[in-house]
Amino acid sequence: MQVITDTPALEALCTRLGNEEFIAVDTEFMRERTFWPKLCLIQVAGAGEAAIIDPLARGMDLSPFFDLLADEGVLKVFHAGRQDIEIFHHLTGRVPRPVFDTQVAAMVCGFGDQVSYGALAEKLAGVKLDKGSRFTDWSRRPLSKRQLQYALADVTHLRRIYQRLREELQRSGREHWLNEELEILTNPQTYAQEVEEAWRRIRFRPREKRQLALLQRLAAWREEQAQQRDIPRRRLLKDEAIVEIASEMPADEQALARLRHLSPGQAKGEMGRAILRIVQEVLALPEAQLPQPERREKAHPQGTQARADILKLALKIVCDREGIAPKLVASAADVERLAAGRRDVPLLKGWRREVFGALALELLEGRRVIGLRDGKPAILALDEEGLVREVQA
Repeated sequence: MQVITDTPALEALCTRLGNEEFIAVDTEFMRERTFWPKLCLIQVAGAGEAAIIDPLARGMDLSPFFDLLADEGVLKVFHAGRQDIEIFHHLTGRVPRPVFDTQVAAMVCGFGDQVSYGALAEKLAGVKLDKGSRFTDWSRRPLSKRQLQYALADVTHLRRIYQRLREELQRSGREHWLNEELEILTNPQTYAQEVEEAWRRIRFRPREKRQLALLQRLAAWREEQAQQRDIPRRRLLKDEAIVEIASEMPADEQALARLRHLSPGQAKGEMGRAILRIVQEVLALPEAQLPQPERREKAHPQGTQARADILKLALKIVCDREGIAPKLVASAADVERLAAGRRDVPLLKGWRREVFGALALELLEGRRVIGLRDGKPAILALDEEGLVREVQA
């Protein structure tokens, strides 16, 4: 087992891997006590070798590995790689390119919704993984041989999984489906931490302008403080406390101390003073500077639910035929918006339109219907006189 604990060895490894067509990459990290994920291990494998890189080793400089991730001549293969890529984006300001995500590819190939690495390893690589080290504290040293073997297995079998999925994509002609999904995964905006948008994480949408302004500013303040101190948002200030403050707008320490979701120490300390400053700033804002609450969607037109039910059944018929998970094609919310007359939905773009979106519009326009063929639900096409002229599936 190759464990890299110094920069010269890492440089040599990355030089060798730089000649590969693709490399398999995974990470182990901890996030329970920090805002930013703490990178604890990196696992990487090329065609002929695999290694574990220890980012916590004394004096370790990860620059050679980060340069390898940025090398567009080498494909980086991940499984459910969004969090791994988020870590690298945070550490370097760059997103690895190009990438291949086996979980996304597996969904495109008909393996179900969010299929696990273990399931793919068993189906495509013929191995059953040892799950005994799933809950390891990866920041502790030393790590046992079993822990390291468990970590390394996340990339050694990933090579075979990638190759099998690539073959299936070429056979099915669905590579362009995957490419559209990977564009999202490699877009830096996917990983942007916009403090001004932090309020959207909180499940509270006040209709009163000043309450909304306070909600936005409190959430932005918490986001900045959590990032600077590198602690979880809720450890700094719970969502419930932000909602209560935005609703009540306490003007002094006594009013702040009476809130249910703020401890006496928080109310009377530095945090309380910061919160009261934000409240006073919002109370002093002129009416013209207050944000406009987002408009609530109008009530759906009559018959929307029935149309949505028909579209959902059609979606299931199509996905059963194509061997893909309906959730990959469209969410229930998107189907309902389409049924209500909305056309600004992902379902009508790219490969999703090709697979189901165009057909959904034909159903809504009455040019297709759902019926039975050999006792099974099927989507039927109609001619100009309203008669069945063919059976699609």
